[in-house]
Amino acid sequence: QVQLVESGGGLVQAGGSLRLSCAASGRTISRRAMGWFRQAPGKEREFVAAISWTGGSTDYSDSVKGRFTISRDNAKNTVYLQMNRLKPEDTAVYYCAASPASRGTESRMYDFWGQGTQVTVSS
Repeated sequence: QVQLVESGGGLVQAGGSLRLSCAASGRTISRRAMGWFRQAPGKEREFVAAISWTGGSTDYSDSVKGRFTISRDNAKNTVYLQMNRLKPEDTAVYYCAASPASRGTESRMYDFWGQGTQVTVSS
């Protein structure tokens, strides 16, 4: 079992930045791909960013590419999502997830999920 706890969400003005953290406990995530997904009210959950277990490969959705950066510190069992130049359309609950695969962008590939952290971007 892997327990994931997200933190760092909050209210920010458009153009601002936030850094989300995802702390894992239970089993190590060092051999797992990690991803961030988000779900806005009335919308389906969507992929945001993913990082391979080595940290050597990253993937981003087109909507966040160039603004968000995913990273990981396997020694701390933690994954981060640096979000810059935030837009109102980034408003959502952000979820961290762990996958047994070495890399993945589809939610069905992830078997452990956190409870989410709210990010609200005001215009």
